[in-house]
Amino acid sequence: QVQLVESGGGLVQAGASLRLSCAASAASGRTFGTYAMGWFRQAPGKEREFVGTIIWKSADTIYADSVKGRFTISRDIAKNLVYLQMNSLKPEDTARYYCAAQGSEDKPGQYVYWGQGTQVTVSS
Repeated sequence: QVQLVESGGGLVQAGASLRLSCAASAASGRTFGTYAMGWFRQAPGKEREFVGTIIWKSADTIYADSVKGRFTISRDIAKNLVYLQMNSLKPEDTARYYCAAQGSEDKPGQYVYWGQGTQVTVSS
């Protein structure tokens, strides 16, 4: 029902910046809608980690402690786009980054829609 496609990953040096994008679309003639969009990341051999979330309607955001002050999530409602601006990147930020959407538009819930991810590699 919902497709999410991430882009913008790449190989950068420590201290650099990257902006990831997530394009959302809905099938079956429906307009895309969600309560919140989230960003997650997963490094090889590690579990998936929460990065941050943005409430679609209000644009309020919540971030993991590991990225607070460095990462910023924003969205463009008209274009169904979610962004993850990453500044002051560190080697430990190296991971595959995924965007996700919650299944309900009116209330918070589970992240049931996931993109394929985009790789971010930070060299030291």
